[in-house]
Amino acid sequence: MSSTNQEALRRKIEELQLEHRDLDDAIYHLQAAGTMEQLQLQRLKRRKLKLKDQITQLENQLIPDILA
Repeated sequence: MSSTNQEALRRKIEELQLEHRDLDDAIYHLQAAGTMEQLQLQRLKRRKLKLKDQITQLENQLIPDILA
């Protein structure tokens, strides 16, 4: 993989990690406020899980394949 592609992947990972942290904060504040917005809370948690999966996939692309 070229260094340009690796840098693009790293930037994308950083963006997704930032969004993941923002969702973490939003979920925390929703729960702390005690509002009963369960549907919104579920949507945020679902989005957070999808982001985590995307981050993991991109990180795996950065790991070079090792021939056995």
